[in-house]
Amino acid sequence: MARRHKPIDLPAPYLKRVWLEPSRIIDRAAYPFCLPLLRDDFELSFDRAITIIVGENGTGKSTLLEGIAVLAGFDEAGGGKGYMPVDHSNAVEVMGGTLSSALRASWLPKITNGWFFRAESFFSVARYVDQAALDVGDLPPNFLSHSHGEGFLRFFQERCQRQGIFIFDEPESALSPARQMEFLKLMRRMENIGHCQIIMATHSPMLMAYPGAQLLRLTKYGLDPVTVKETDHYKVMREFCDDPKGFVEAAIEE
Repeated sequence: MARRHKPIDLPAPYLKRVWLEPSRIIDRAAYPFCLPLLRDDFELSFDRAITIIVGENGTGKSTLLEGIAVLAGFDEAGGGKGYMPVDHSNAVEVMGGTLSSALRASWLPKITNGWFFRAESFFSVARYVDQAALDVGDLPPNFLSHSHGEGFLRFFQERCQRQGIFIFDEPESALSPARQMEFLKLMRRMENIGHCQIIMATHSPMLMAYPGAQLLRLTKYGLDPVTVKETDHYKVMREFCDDPKGFVEAAIEE
């Protein structure tokens, strides 16, 4: 009889540190190793259950999350342990496998349960989950019968409260502000459970304001601690909220 894995009686975070091993890099000039983030000796430590990474497009946030996801045993295009649908791995450009080959990780203990969420591959993963249920004679969750945002939230609520590491790449993509508030509540439930580690990249000031999270800004100079009000995302939204009409008119004229 197969042994059932018992929950580990230790609180998150389980992934303590990831770092770049220079001897494993074949070509420093090749992507993703040419990213400014990886130019020097890269290292990232996790000292809290929730880590949030912010930064502009092109800085390497998604590639970093892909690399961490592969280290955790997930498919680099999204999914959980053992969820590797053949129809979605080529649906988006992914570089996590390449990066993970040069990364090393420190775990206490190593947790391979959890989920890697990517908005771009959500539908193919949801289809895979539905079909897997049918294949064993169960009723499928049928996540795709809901609106995009409702499907996201239902998926999160059903999959993301078990012990594990959960990696979210811009979960706000299909969430209205009200739904983002629901997602914040889900994050609080995950944190209160005590055995969920969250690593998230986001452009949403609402999500990056989660209380007590480790908030890091990724720039060409690396990763540094930041407050919400110091982020460009917050500053732009504050300017917009102060004068929506004037802000948009100025943006159009530039």
